[in-house]
Amino acid sequence: MITELVRKNVKDINLKSTTIDISNGPKIITGLKLELIRLQIKFTLLKVIISCYKNPIDWIQSLRNLIKFRRRFLGNTKVHKMVYLNGKYYLGLYTPGWNSSIYKQYIASNINAFKPVRRVVVNRFNNVFLAITKKCALQCEHCFEWDNLNKKDTLTDNQLQEIVKRIQGEGVTQIHLSGGEPLLKMESVIKLLNHAEKTSLFWIVTSGFKLNMANAKRLKESGLTGVVVSLDHFIPEMHNKFRHFKDAYYWVEEAVKNANNNNLITALSLCATKEFISQNNLMAYMELAKKLKVSFVQFLEPKDVGRYAHKDVTLNLEQIEILERFFIKMNFTKEFSDYPIITYHGYYQRRQGCLSAGKKGLYIDTDGDMNPCPFCHKKTGNVLDSNFEKNLNTLKSEGCKSYDKY
Repeated sequence: MITELVRKNVKDINLKSTTIDISNGPKIITGLKLELIRLQIKFTLLKVIISCYKNPIDWIQSLRNLIKFRRRFLGNTKVHKMVYLNGKYYLGLYTPGWNSSIYKQYIASNINAFKPVRRVVVNRFNNVFLAITKKCALQCEHCFEWDNLNKKDTLTDNQLQEIVKRIQGEGVTQIHLSGGEPLLKMESVIKLLNHAEKTSLFWIVTSGFKLNMANAKRLKESGLTGVVVSLDHFIPEMHNKFRHFKDAYYWVEEAVKNANNNNLITALSLCATKEFISQNNLMAYMELAKKLKVSFVQFLEPKDVGRYAHKDVTLNLEQIEILERFFIKMNFTKEFSDYPIITYHGYYQRRQGCLSAGKKGLYIDTDGDMNPCPFCHKKTGNVLDSNFEKNLNTLKSEGCKSYDKY
């Protein structure tokens, strides 16, 4: 626990010590330009809907369903910013950039949930997480793969490529490569990217370790879309302690800088622990995220899995309320329109249920076994099994034990 004195002054201390010179990278779009882009996006939605259904009644109903779905968990609020990079506009970390063919297919795939689409090929999944290695140089406090960490890898490069092929055969918008530390298998990642179909966007979930300029350049050239870099404290020493690695914070800064300079989308991922959650700490974290010029920040709630198994890490209602109020303030008020966009899964899941667990996503672990998500370890068969389709349906039918009650 850091002292109140450090908490009061850490913002100035940390930002003075951070020297990031980024010549490229994303731009936050606000104001009139945002409204013009938003209008064009609405026209795209209408075009996609018209291409999916012949009956005008279905057009109207699809629009109503999309609006109703959004209001279910966001009310009448709207984000006062979006991210521009590489000719595309991004509304969220797990939404493909507009205007692209993948974005249009993503929309078609989501309206398919309301009424089956007859005239357009749709994706079964929005997001799939694929852990490609058990190896990691860090010893993170919250590691969800702790029981398997640094054991012998069982999946070969050919098997990893076959897994991606099978998932893409089902249709998937985004594939997130994780571990362990996926960049410890850099050559495997490059092979995966080069062999995969271009119908999906690829991301890497990383501690930042080994994401130097040369690796960032190779990843971009091989088709990587972006990186999600884990940062669990805005004070370097506190992050290093949490990760049990003396250079953990250094690699976060290096990773973000090198990714931005190679026009990869960047995001920070925070495991918001009980000890960390406060208005001051969250604001200091966002100040750093803004200075590092990341596009998105992801809030994760700690789960009693992996190294946290059987520990009292679940947030209480007061802590959840702090996170939710902060999320609303940063994303939906104009005062903070020049800060990165926050993705907070728990907020959505408490209002709409879990969309993973075989519905719109899943987690494939380092043995190729299918699980509801990275934090819900309940194997329902291997993705390489001949019963692949049956295993997927089992996963979907069993659902999410944490959020399906909402």
